[in-house]
Parts: sequence; C-alpha cells; structure tokens
Amino acid sequence: MHSASADELSPRESVLVERRLAALAQFDARIPAIYRQPYELPKQVADWIAGWGGTSLFLTGPIGVGKTHTAWHTCRRWLEAQYAPNMPWQGTPVIKTYRSTALFDALRPDAPDGEGRALVKTLQNVDLLFIDDLAAARPSSWTQERLFELFDERYINRRPVIITCDVLPSQLTDVVGPRVASRLAEMCRGSVVLLQGADRRKGAAA
Repeated sequence: MHSASADELSPRESVLVERRLAALAQFDARIPAIYRQPYELPKQVADWIAGWGGTSLFLTGPIGVGKTHTAWHTCRRWLEAQYAPNMPWQGTPVIKTYRSTALFDALRPDAPDGEGRALVKTLQNVDLLFIDDLAAARPSSWTQERLFELFDERYINRRPVIITCDVLPSQLTDVVGPRVASRLAEMCRGSVVLLQGADRRKGAAA
C-alpha cells in the first residue's frame, strides 16, 4: 500500500493550495500599480495578522508615510493567512476596499434604486473591509447614519476593518459621528499603529 511521504500534500491540502493561489492572484490584480512593489510590514502589523482574532486595525500617521501601501499588503497577508492548515475552512474570504471619498459618495441619499443601503448590507458581511483615508471626506448626517449601520454590524459580529487615517480614532467624531468613533475605538483597541517618517512622495520627487 502506498503511504504519503511528509513532503506530499493531502487532498485537502492540495485543494487549499490551489484556492489560495487563485485567491491571491485575483487580489493581486486589484492592488493599484503604485502599491504592488514588495513591502515589509511593520512588526505590529505582522503581529496583528499572526494573532488575529476578530480585532480591527487602525493605521495612522502623517501624510506620505506609507499607510495605504501598508494596508494593501496587510490585506494580502491577511488573505494568505486564512489558508493556513490550522484555520477552519469557511470558503474563500471576501475583501472589499474603498477610499472614504468613494464610499461616502456611494452612500449618499440620492444614490439610485437603493444602492446605498444595498452597499451597506454587503459591507456589513464581507470578511474584511479596508477603508482608506477615513478623515479625507466629510459625510452628511445621512451618511453618518449609514456608517453607523455598517460599523455597528461589524462591531457586533467581530468582523475586522482596516482603517488608514491621518488622525487617531478618538479624533474622528466630527467625521463619522460619536457612535461610530466609539465603536472604532473599541474595535481597534491595542491595534492602533503609528507609522512615522518623512513624506515618501516628496522624497521620490527630489
């Protein structure tokens, strides 16, 4: 009888490898070209991925220090980690990514045919949600209500969010409203990462 060596994969492992490669290839195609170059994640971020248990991640720091670049690669590494042998298989993870300006525009009350509410429902349930530059836009009171629906559902069900922002969660009340700011503060407790350094864009142009 043939017995598998230690180097051979079981049928389940082979299927997971194939699914992981396909999921990563699809995600790689979504990463904007400017963020595709290799990137070493800060230790705090790598530790968040390795020890993830439903918490969210808040990347903050001055303009140009690499928050968005870090977030894209964090999403990719998080996706890859979902295919680890010790992880229970629950289907291919769904990741949605939005710039805050585009998200707030999509949630406006005059969006056609209830698209805004449909989007909220979708984003409430995806496995990982990445919102870039959260303080860049100023939502209306209507949009703040939709954001509350979105974040409250994710908060209750411990579904992670990755946020990039120039300010701390405690300084977001004027942007997202007090209820969302409060939930974000708890969701990201212990996982607020301050990125520091010079503006990389200015350095590249020098």
